[in-house]
Amino acid sequence: MKRIESTQNSLVKHWKKLVTTRKERDKFSEFLVEGFHLTEEALKEKALVKSLIVREGVDIPEEWDVAEVPHYSVTAQVAKEISETEHSQGIFAHCAQPEFTEEEQQRWSTLLLIDAVQDPGNIGTMIRTASASGVDAVILGKGCADPFNPKTVRSAQGSHFQIPVVKGDLRDWTDQLKSRNIPIFGTALTNATPVHETEAQENFALIVGNEGSGVDPQLLQKTDQNLVIPLYGSAESLNVAVATGILLYGLVPKSKVE
Repeated sequence: MKRIESTQNSLVKHWKKLVTTRKERDKFSEFLVEGFHLTEEALKEKALVKSLIVREGVDIPEEWDVAEVPHYSVTAQVAKEISETEHSQGIFAHCAQPEFTEEEQQRWSTLLLIDAVQDPGNIGTMIRTASASGVDAVILGKGCADPFNPKTVRSAQGSHFQIPVVKGDLRDWTDQLKSRNIPIFGTALTNATPVHETEAQENFALIVGNEGSGVDPQLLQKTDQNLVIPLYGSAESLNVAVATGILLYGLVPKSKVE
């Protein structure tokens, strides 16, 4: 295990930038996860883990298979430098962002498309919900928070290692899905069907949008049907992540629950 004591070490500076800047994450297609749970989830996709970073005095659980993963022991000062949480557990995984071939993407037949949702916590919760509901992939369009932002990663609770998450042009994706005869459902307040009146689908794409402005009207022109969640109380709207969960479980294929 290599030891790093200086916050001026070039690797420490890189780790810190992965935590603090989207530019660094995009440039190297890497990200950092923090804490025992997220590190353990990352190790389930060991090919993505470039190294483990462990604060002095912190022990790696004996049951983890980490023999082939490079380790770094760091001082408390270094750990604090790269930590994004107030009370760090002192363990991190330096990871590569997953990549997916065009052939793999063509096999996805149940998808969540997210349009311009800017809050990292909401994006993370939506990724986690998509994973829980059993859909094949999450596509983040223009204007969305970075899926590898530390707040997004923490909110997703390891789902980045369970479900494909990719960034793309939603107009291109909707055209591609239509060419494959996959039904596309939008979300809208008008000319929309209540979700409880919609049957589950074997294949589908669901587009959800920004809480303030909703789904881009140009995308709604490409949908086969738009859905709405009725509000029976006094609240004017639902949180977008909560709404996404309701909609996904209304559409999830029957084969997933039988």
